[in-house]
Amino acid sequence: MQLFYRKYGEGKPLIILHGLFGISDNWVGFGKKIAELGYQVYIPDQRNHGQSPHSPSFNYLALVDDLFEFIDEHELEEVTILGHSMGGKVAMRFALENPEYIAKLIVVDISMRAYKARPHHKNILKAMQQVDFSKVKSRKEVELVLAKHIWEPKIRLFVMKNLHRIEGNTFEWRLYLDGILDNLDQMFDGIDALDSFEKPSLFIRGGASNYVNDGDIPGINKAFPQNTLHTIPNATHWVHAEAPELFYQYVSEFLIKG
Repeated sequence: MQLFYRKYGEGKPLIILHGLFGISDNWVGFGKKIAELGYQVYIPDQRNHGQSPHSPSFNYLALVDDLFEFIDEHELEEVTILGHSMGGKVAMRFALENPEYIAKLIVVDISMRAYKARPHHKNILKAMQQVDFSKVKSRKEVELVLAKHIWEPKIRLFVMKNLHRIEGNTFEWRLYLDGILDNLDQMFDGIDALDSFEKPSLFIRGGASNYVNDGDIPGINKAFPQNTLHTIPNATHWVHAEAPELFYQYVSEFLIKG
């Protein structure tokens, strides 16, 4: 699958993988700053997200295959991969299965374990399905529909990033809602690591997030023995957005370290 992507800078390749409901645009500011360190930064939209193709196949096997094709298509070597949430699981799986392609790994607020299904993910998708684009004529009207089902303003604004104006006052979602909803349970699968990734790894978690708890750390250390773990106090799952300066500091120091 040919993924839509954004590219910044010149130098060593670094790929940023967004999470569920995310898009490449969420990471542009950060990507441009990393490019200034001497990196050629690629930020793809993963399948069923953003401007990339839609597919009824949506699972980690497909997402890892997409990443392999992306690296092969662009003839990248010694790649650093940064992945947040769903993107972090794609990054970990790829690194464990294809370590020869990877120089360094950065995983943001996600662990290797299987997660229980989180009802708010389905709630978000169903809220988005409630928007009748034949009736709404503005972004504000779309937000009012979402507000009936999504109470948190921060989450609504995150979801609204997927709203795309086609022409005039006509909109669409750039997420493939049905394809994601039909396969959502597979996004909570765990990673069974038969081998370990022996190159430098950085794990960053939010101190107010429950996605990476202390019980996950032994498994991470076993699969990624050269890892460094940082916890950013008071940050939730969107640690990179809530503490951008400290997040950039940890990532840049890890990249510069050699």
